[in-house]
Amino acid sequence: MTGQEQMSNDQEQTESQIEPNETEEIIETEQALDAPPATETVVEELRKELAEAEQKAQENWDKAVRTMAEMENLKKRTQKELEDAHKYALNNFAKEMLQVLDSLELGLQAATGESEDVKKFREGSELTIKQFETVFAKFNVIKIDPVGQPFNAEQHQAMVMQESADVPPNTVVNVFQKGYMLNGRLLRPALVVVAKAQEQQPKDNEQA
Repeated sequence: MTGQEQMSNDQEQTESQIEPNETEEIIETEQALDAPPATETVVEELRKELAEAEQKAQENWDKAVRTMAEMENLKKRTQKELEDAHKYALNNFAKEMLQVLDSLELGLQAATGESEDVKKFREGSELTIKQFETVFAKFNVIKIDPVGQPFNAEQHQAMVMQESADVPPNTVVNVFQKGYMLNGRLLRPALVVVAKAQEQQPKDNEQA
């Protein structure tokens, strides 16, 4: 017997030793491995992947929107800070100049008399004060001189309360020192005297 015949006989014996049930199981296993996945399973997996992709896209969109909002807020804050820096850069300088103006006004009030020297001094002081006021107005430094106006706690500082029958209570009747605003912001308050109602004197009891 040749070698080829021997191999053929061995194969036939091996195949004859495999039971029919085992053969069917092997065939079913091979078919299951080769068969494509069920349609429902594929659709479910695709839906799951789509949902995950949509969630990720939404998260990225939310992050982008928040980032844009933060950048816009930062831009607005920076712009406002720059505007304030330009508008109020003269704040300290204006306060110093106000002290010079106060001295001029006090000197003018103290200059009494009718001599030529006093008159010249008064004229010079008045002219200088007007020049100060012109320069202040140019840079939007506005004077607060509230005589006859209602007291405003945001712009006025009450130094004295004074009884008065001539004006309504809470009216400014005198100004010790003028106040000033710089671009709408209080540079210093006006120091004022505020009217209050007169106290009624108790009437003496009539004698019986």
